[in-house]
Amino acid sequence: MNPAIHDLLRSLYGPPVARELLPRLQQLLDRFRAAPPQPPASPQPDPGLTEQDALLIAYADQLLEPGAPPLQTLAGFAQAHLDGVVSGIHVLPFYPWSSDDGFAVKDYFAVDPAYGGWPDIARLGQSFDLMLDAVFNHMSIQGEWFQRFIRDEPEFRDFFVTVEGEPDLSQVVRPRALPLLTEFATARGPRRVWTTFSADQADLNFGNPRVLLAVLEALLFYAARGARFIRLDAIAFLWKEIGTPCLHQPQTHAVIQIMRAVLDEAAPRVRLITETNVPHADNISYFGDGANEAQLVYNFALPPLVLHSFATGSAAALTRWARPLAAPAGAAFFNFLASHDGIGLNPARGILSDAQIDALADRSVEHGGFISWKAMPDGSRKAYELNINYLDALSNPKAGEPVETAARKFLTAHAILLSLQGVPAIYFHSLFGSRGDRPGADASGMPRRINRQKLDRASLEAELSRSGSLRSRIFGGCKDLLRIRRAHPAFHPQAAQRVIDLDPRLFAVCRIPAGQADPMLCLHNVSGETVAIGELPPEARLASAWTDPATGRCYRPGGRDAAPLRLDGFQTLWLRAAAAV
Repeated sequence: MNPAIHDLLRSLYGPPVARELLPRLQQLLDRFRAAPPQPPASPQPDPGLTEQDALLIAYADQLLEPGAPPLQTLAGFAQAHLDGVVSGIHVLPFYPWSSDDGFAVKDYFAVDPAYGGWPDIARLGQSFDLMLDAVFNHMSIQGEWFQRFIRDEPEFRDFFVTVEGEPDLSQVVRPRALPLLTEFATARGPRRVWTTFSADQADLNFGNPRVLLAVLEALLFYAARGARFIRLDAIAFLWKEIGTPCLHQPQTHAVIQIMRAVLDEAAPRVRLITETNVPHADNISYFGDGANEAQLVYNFALPPLVLHSFATGSAAALTRWARPLAAPAGAAFFNFLASHDGIGLNPARGILSDAQIDALADRSVEHGGFISWKAMPDGSRKAYELNINYLDALSNPKAGEPVETAARKFLTAHAILLSLQGVPAIYFHSLFGSRGDRPGADASGMPRRINRQKLDRASLEAELSRSGSLRSRIFGGCKDLLRIRRAHPAFHPQAAQRVIDLDPRLFAVCRIPAGQADPMLCLHNVSGETVAIGELPPEARLASAWTDPATGRCYRPGGRDAAPLRLDGFQTLWLRAAAAV
């Protein structure tokens, strides 16, 4: 076993406990190695992350059809429409659950029968890489583990974080304006349990080494079920220590390092992705040294910065932020614009001004969305998330904007996403051009449900087949972008990236593959104005001519014998080097 695992266990629990844990962990590893993964892993060597990698984010019951389990419907739809478009699918939590649309997990090892079963997950994994959720910060109070805690069974007596007395908890960072502690009647009397996210979600106690072993067993179970990516949900809150903010604790990083070391030893093809909706500098700390923590980190600053660019018609802030952006060697950003959650604002603080962030919040309300607020210690409140469909955030659904303009704007936003260094992920409702479900949010009282509507498969396919519809335009445009991206090594997750300051209205980036051959120049107009480009700056003079791979048209910026380089409002131009300088 990797000696680093022993060192990390010793740092968390002390030498005697570490020595006791090692043989039990070895048993987990031996049991994992004895069972082949389902679906079987490819016999080919793992190529690592490449330009072929792009993921779809979807709920297990995202699509419905009569008489079929939702996971079967999702797999059938994906096989029919997404082959060669995306490489993998992030299936949001499909385990038995009690609340939070799946994130109050009752059993880490089961599929909710309402969705289907493990054979349905395996079927999906035969055609697409799987990304599964590891919701290890907390667990449903209806789950067996918590019920055994309630019964005061010795093995589960300290499985969840409890608080006695009246300690000072004022430093604890809260993601939601809800009570931190919830009292439960147990066999040993009332106990106050740490409930970071809701009274239905009890926080696991990683100070208890048995908890760590239990979640490592779940982690290896997901690897055995064919996961190529495992998402560590809300991982920043994992370790609780009274007198601290209980966020980004050194022990949390140590736990992630143990997870990484265990997977590197038992299932090196599996990659960890950390989900930490926090300011950018804290977020990227989960790369560790580039080789000992997450291989991928959600790029949480990207969604609000792209939205700000289109809201103002200026990519200046996005350009300033992206110019020095780089992941460590061997690691990559997980780039996205929308997900099942809202658009986090905290990651943009320190990059955008408070006034600019407030303007995004006002825009969300104006466009039919909501704002989630965080209570501050002084009694004030601060916007921390926009609950709005990303298409609606860009184009006010009440304003009567032409379908062509809305689609063009949306596609250019996603072209920015796809042009950047890292691995892209597109939310189901984004890929298929959905508008927000305000009635669903209002009826449920949950603002996040504005972007979580479940769709009828037949109705969706009918809309996609209607030429000129918003769904058809957006899906067709995304497919074109994704196919160009998959075909060019310049879009390798770690190919060089040069962000260029051409014009405030443009976000411009050169992607340069290893060996400097065949670069791509990606230009995105975030304004409704036409932008003309003269001679390129020195850092972009990688070719004397550039060709649009979609149309074959040739451009020579500053030259006389080809079309001038001009971008219409909200236009994207991805150009391939046609001739070396």
